[in-house]
Amino acid sequence: MRPSSTRPLLVIASGNAYKVAEISAMLDAVDLEVCRQPEGLEIEETGSTYLENARLKATEVARITGQWSLADDSGLEVDALGGAPGLYSARYAPTDHERIHRLLQELGSTPYRSASFNSAMVLADPNGDVVLEAQGICRGEILTVPEGHGGGYDPIFWVREAGMTYAQMGQHLKDKLGSRGKAARALAPGLKQLLALA
Repeated sequence: MRPSSTRPLLVIASGNAYKVAEISAMLDAVDLEVCRQPEGLEIEETGSTYLENARLKATEVARITGQWSLADDSGLEVDALGGAPGLYSARYAPTDHERIHRLLQELGSTPYRSASFNSAMVLADPNGDVVLEAQGICRGEILTVPEGHGGGYDPIFWVREAGMTYAQMGQHLKDKLGSRGKAARALAPGLKQLLALA
């Protein structure tokens, strides 16, 4: 895996094309060549926090590729469900549609629908050592029916500051208000410095 230009190569430790595209867009201001992790690579997420899972993914992908690696671990925490689905957000059901259905079923008609998207990002150097970490939180509430089209729980997560669901937000708003955007923004200055882009 060699960079095709003189720009530094950053491997996003994910096989999720939607997530890779979103992170790439957030790092657009940083002059990097970004690619996704090797095809077929599965890293077991055994951490007990988003940060631990992000560390596992970033360090493993960096060791395997010998390149700088950035990993993100995110989850939706619903207050009325005691923070569920949390770390298990992606594994709550087999598909996005089923995950949303299960969540809405479990919440029922309760008026207490506050929730948060939480993201942790970790940068590992080509040796597989963690060199940067950042976290971001986006507060919101869970709607009773989906609005807009997007991945994961985005269509049912209402962001008051934006006046719309996460699924309806454009990239600029996601960068500004979203949990992943906040984490990426916190990480960007250190990323530039470490990769000699500052």
